[in-house]
Order: sequence, then C-alpha cells, then structure tokens
Amino acid sequence: METSTSPPPWYRRRQRRRAGSELPVTIGALREARLLGTDLRAGLRAGGAPAARRIRRLLRADAVLLADLDGPVARHGTLPAGSDTDALLAEVYEHGTALRRPPLCAAPLIVAGDLSGCLVAAGDLGEEDLGEVARLVAEHLDHAGLRTARVRIAAADLRTLRAQISPHFLHNALAVIAAHIRSDPARARGLLTDFADYLRYSFSTQGDYATVAEELQATQTYLELQRARFDDRLDITVRMAPEILPVAVPFLVVQPIVENAVRHGLERKAGRGHISVSGVGEGPFVVIEVEDDGVGMDPALARAVLAGGGPPARGVGLANVDQRLRAVYGPEHGLLIETAPDSGTKVIIRVPRFMRGVVAE
Repeated sequence: METSTSPPPWYRRRQRRRAGSELPVTIGALREARLLGTDLRAGLRAGGAPAARRIRRLLRADAVLLADLDGPVARHGTLPAGSDTDALLAEVYEHGTALRRPPLCAAPLIVAGDLSGCLVAAGDLGEEDLGEVARLVAEHLDHAGLRTARVRIAAADLRTLRAQISPHFLHNALAVIAAHIRSDPARARGLLTDFADYLRYSFSTQGDYATVAEELQATQTYLELQRARFDDRLDITVRMAPEILPVAVPFLVVQPIVENAVRHGLERKAGRGHISVSGVGEGPFVVIEVEDDGVGMDPALARAVLAGGGPPARGVGLANVDQRLRAVYGPEHGLLIETAPDSGTKVIIRVPRFMRGVVAE
C-alpha cells in the first residue's frame, strides 16, 4: 500500500495563513526602507531625526542613535542608563567593524569605501540585522552625496559657460548696431535693446533653472542680432508647443546650441541659411530640437565634441550643455546630434517635464 508524501490539507491551510500574515510585515519593511532614502536625501545631518525614527521601527529597537565622525547627530528612543556611547563610537571608528557592547550594538557607516559614521541601537537584535540596516543607510548617504556632486558640477559648468560668452559675437553685435545707427536708427535702437536683453539674461544670477519660455526668448533675441549681422540672409523658424513653455530646464541650454549652429554651421555656408528651433511634449518628456542647413560635420567629430575631445573653439557650448544635462537628469539625458558633412546638423534635447529640484525661480 502506497503512502502519500504530500502534507495534509490542514497543514497547507496553516502555511497559507502564516504566509498571508507575514506579507504585510514585509511590505511595511520595504516601505520603511524606501522612505529612509527620502529622509536621507540631503544627508545625515539634515535628515537624521526622521531617519533615526524610521530605523528604530525597522529594527524594532528600544532606541537608535545616528552619528557622523564629529559625534551624535540624531537619536530616537531612550538609551539604557549608563550607556557610554562616546566610548562605543570611538571603538567602532578605531576598528571599522560592528561591535556588541550590551546593552548596545553598533555598526559603522561605510560610504563609498570611507568610514563616515555609525549606527547604534539598543534592544534585542543581532549584529547581522544591524549591519544590514547600516549598509542600507550608507547606500542612501552615497546616493545623497552623488546628487549633491551633480548639483555642484552643474553649477560650476554654468559659471564656466557664462564666462565663455564669445567675444567674437559681442564684437560683431556691436559692429552691426554701429553700422545701423546712420542708415536705420530705429533698427539700431531695437538691436541695442536686444543686445542688452541678451546680456542681462546670459549673466543673470537668479538661479540655475529657467522656463522654456525664458530660454526661447533669449534664443530669439540672439537670433535677431545674428539676422542683422547676416544682412537678413538668415531665415529663422521657431515652433514651440504652448504646453511646454512653463516647464523648467537648466539655464542656458538652448542658446549655446543655437550659437553653435550659427558659428559652425552657417557662417561657412555660402548664400542663405536656415535655422529652426522647435519643441513639443512627448508624454512625460520635453523634446527640443535645433536644426540648421549648414555645412554639417563628421559624426565621429560630433561624438568627440560631446566627449570634450573635439576642437576647443568648436565644442565648448555643446559639451558644456551635454555635461549639465547629464548632471541634472542622469546620463541617459545627454544631447543627441544627427549630422553629416554638407547635410546640416540637428541637436536634440530630451528631458523629463518634471524633476525633483528642477524649479525656475
């Protein structure tokens, strides 16, 4: 007679009930772990208090203390009487490993390979559990550091771009205005106003972001100055979907691309030239294109320009914009260049409509 090896129905029902009762606990822990990243988004000192409270819930500890290398930053719960946290922190920092000194347990925070702080907890918990949470905290702090570095890089690149406004363009713009003073005083006054608006926007210190509408206005001002310089041989087409005009983007991302198109695409072309600037919304993204019918370039040169290895006079603006877009939005949001010799150039910007921290002031 054969015997069944499968568990009886009552056992299977009990196992299902047990799994069902554990699922909400697991989801809750995942939620707390995710929100811990939000708490620590600006670093340990800025978000230590809510992070300590959340870590205490994750560990089900009696108390939690977070410290950096300068000392305790935040505490949640009451540590046992007589707890010598200073001595424990000093020991962890000396050895760089997790330690248990009842009633406390401590684990180092290793951020990007460097000792950056310590997590201390009181209660009935193991070093392994505390170590896992310490590693989670360290990962969130590492991400916070990368975000801060991105912002600093973008700000530095913007200052660099402001300092590199072409003296060649400034000289030509003033020469064009001077040439119109006698022949067409009204246009000279209009061009002088455009020139002042262009300088005011380019050197603005209001913030690192502007709306698409503001970028478009600055671009149109620049193009009007160039049209006068080209003796009206420059045709301009601007098409921008109204719904993207309020969207915030990094300051000075469109005009440098347009300047590159004029200087390196159209200046060396005989006869009339055409440049178009267009923008549309594609779901959660904004797509802005700058296209010219100038001399174009070899695709390999375009790649070198974006990588910062092209001719300095040719690639400063494009490489700068590409680096700042990647710093703000991530490496997948750099510039895309479509070009070939004698076939013109199209430069495409594709960025999210909404991004945390990207706000025009």
